[in-house]
Amino acid sequence: MTIRAMQAAEAAEKAIRKERLFILDVRNESDFANWKIEGESIQHLNVPYFDLIDGVEEILEQLPENEEILVVCAKEGSSVMVAEMLSEQGRNVAYLHGGMKAWSEHLVPLKVGDLKDGGELYQFVRIGKGCLSYMAISDGEAALFDAARMTAVYTEFASSKNAAIKHVFDTHLHADHISGGRVIAEQTGATYWLPPKDAGEVVFDYVALVGGVRVKIGSTNIDIEALYSPGHTIGSTSFIIDDQYLLTGDILFIDSIGRPDLAGLAEDWVVDLRETLYARYRELSEELIVLPAHFMVMDELNEDGTAAMKLGELFKHNHGLNIADEESFRAMVTTNLPPQPNAYVEIRQTNMGRITPTDEQQREMEIGPNRCAVR
Repeated sequence: MTIRAMQAAEAAEKAIRKERLFILDVRNESDFANWKIEGESIQHLNVPYFDLIDGVEEILEQLPENEEILVVCAKEGSSVMVAEMLSEQGRNVAYLHGGMKAWSEHLVPLKVGDLKDGGELYQFVRIGKGCLSYMAISDGEAALFDAARMTAVYTEFASSKNAAIKHVFDTHLHADHISGGRVIAEQTGATYWLPPKDAGEVVFDYVALVGGVRVKIGSTNIDIEALYSPGHTIGSTSFIIDDQYLLTGDILFIDSIGRPDLAGLAEDWVVDLRETLYARYRELSEELIVLPAHFMVMDELNEDGTAAMKLGELFKHNHGLNIADEESFRAMVTTNLPPQPNAYVEIRQTNMGRITPTDEQQREMEIGPNRCAVR
């Protein structure tokens, strides 16, 4: 039987639509345990490639006979070889084109909703990394928020909508992924906005993003209002768009809250984090739809694949918003922390413009799951 290459886009669609998929992951056990392709109807078998060099006969009974098997490895090569061996045994097999590196970089643009006078808001789901970025479009102009380093996805999408990118925002100085914001601003001539309290060590020009700043795109007055909301970083800034949507960056997620420790200042920033979540956000309309910059698990995605929920619902159901005792809150966000993101120091340095890694180095730096949250 022949084998085929499954693109990351197809695997992502299956995960979002909760379609059944059987994956044979041939990476090392530790890499598999740390990070994998996830989905409600996805089933895994992890057998390291080196255990299969002499043949796949011993695992055949653990594999489905009447459905396609997707073989996954880090970069593609090992999965192709294992897929060929399975094909020789008469199994229906595909391999993930580009491996987990391609999975990490794939972005799915999904429409969140309509804005005033014909405007639209889109969420870009980086399903393999848990990153979420946004594009607001109105009357031929676009604003971009928390862009990933795969810049062509955004510029091509804006072009397909006949929109020119005029403003690029980063809600904070990211530590878990490399921002594409500055590069896109340079490519398009857009204004690049960054919170000045996060930009003390950057070596490039930017426009200071401070609380109360209002920017509009197009001629239809789609207001984008900056709301200072520190806690994940000292400069973290949220956005209210069109009086409908609240972009929370890495402060508030659907089922978790932001961690305050990635600059080594957790004890100092925990007060800011609680103030943002328990005071600043409490003053806002509960009808605002929260749009975070990350998700942790697939369960946080809605049926259409978006991560979005009304602020009032989060106040009811998000554990991080319902810890009455301040000391208990402090303990949760300073001691109950997941491992820090892979290469987060180097990622911060890259986002400051202080180092310039190659494309391959950037891929390696970003490998792994989202680790910006506490739950």
